[in-house]
Amino acid sequence: MNAHQFSVARRNMVDGQLKPNKVIDPRLLKVIGGVPREAFVPGSHRAVAYIDEEIPLGGGRYLMEPMVLARLLQAAEVVASEVVLDVGCGSGYSAAVLSELGATVIALEADAALATRAGEALRAEGFDAVVTVSGPLAQGYPKHAPYDVILLEGLVDEVPPAILEQLAEGGRLLAVVSDEGVGKACLFLRHEGHIGRRVLFDAAIQRLPGFERAPRFAF
Repeated sequence: MNAHQFSVARRNMVDGQLKPNKVIDPRLLKVIGGVPREAFVPGSHRAVAYIDEEIPLGGGRYLMEPMVLARLLQAAEVVASEVVLDVGCGSGYSAAVLSELGATVIALEADAALATRAGEALRAEGFDAVVTVSGPLAQGYPKHAPYDVILLEGLVDEVPPAILEQLAEGGRLLAVVSDEGVGKACLFLRHEGHIGRRVLFDAAIQRLPGFERAPRFAF
């Protein structure tokens, strides 16, 4: 596919996948319509970069389905000058979108090869407001905490307290949490030191390694 074909596919994704699925924020739609998703997928999958499914990145990791990511970001209500922690940034696509919304992004990735590829893709496309770092995902990245927004890039059994502690007052955390086998997209809010949770919608996405619930023993 050439640049024009990718541009058409991007527009079709916005019009055919996002708008019919309750993504209505005009600023977010404009940003997603401008970020070249094809630059953030393996070469063998560039032709299907805008499909309404998750795309394998290798190593058991996936690029989140466009509609799910867009609805999570819409709920995050990111504004310019905020600092965002993107946990499990994968190929760097979500970090690129977040940076175009005006945020400074800390893109955390445990897979060293993915982190390197994400950093290279982000630099190549000129997304300079993103810092790619490597480390265990479930620990977050306390060095630059607190964060106005935290995004978990995959299904988790629970959000670790260590990550919730890195959320600023008034901050928002977006995650898809497994509830008896069903993924529930959730918005966590920190208000006066307390964390509240609201379920937004059902979402079937791949797991994010390292966030499995510890086994409970019955006696």
